[in-house]
Amino acid sequence: MKILSAMLGSLALCGAAAVQAAGGDPDAGMAKSAVCMGCHGADGNSPSPEWPNLAGQGADYIAAQVALFRQGVRDNALMMPMAALLSEQDALDVGAHYARQAPTPREADPALAPAGERLYRGGDPARNLPACIACHGPQGLGNAPARYPALRGQHSVYAFNQLKAFAAGTRRTSGNDMMQVIAAKLTDEEMRALAAYTQGLR
Repeated sequence: MKILSAMLGSLALCGAAAVQAAGGDPDAGMAKSAVCMGCHGADGNSPSPEWPNLAGQGADYIAAQVALFRQGVRDNALMMPMAALLSEQDALDVGAHYARQAPTPREADPALAPAGERLYRGGDPARNLPACIACHGPQGLGNAPARYPALRGQHSVYAFNQLKAFAAGTRRTSGNDMMQVIAAKLTDEEMRALAAYTQGLR
């Protein structure tokens, strides 16, 4: 019952931020993604664990993040100048291109994944910590209309770093502080466990 209550609470938070999906041209995006390939890979599967995989990510989520980098809301020395090269339509097109790419399956660290799975699927009602599954889905596919990102197959190093950034307040979500509030309740060990588990989702 406690787990169900936590999940229902998370669903309420997720629904509050739902937005209308926008469109992009994936074929045009393939050509425009040339500037992205060095870090994110030709097919959206990044060769470095420090940089995110974009393959299979929601198109509108990608476009929204490009906009945040362009506006200086997300601060990253590599991404900000790259985002400045892309118009709003460019970002939608690039997002549409990566959305139709297949993420490379990855393995979860077996020493960390069980603890991550418990938090991902059940949260921790005692700490009013909602389950990640409510917004990011059972397989980590995210919620495209709400612009909640897909997490499956994401590099655990990158995912951990983003949780740390949310907890520190150096990364913020657009429109609400849901991720900052959630991440601030997590220990570093829990962040690593969650990142390990989502890396193995497929």
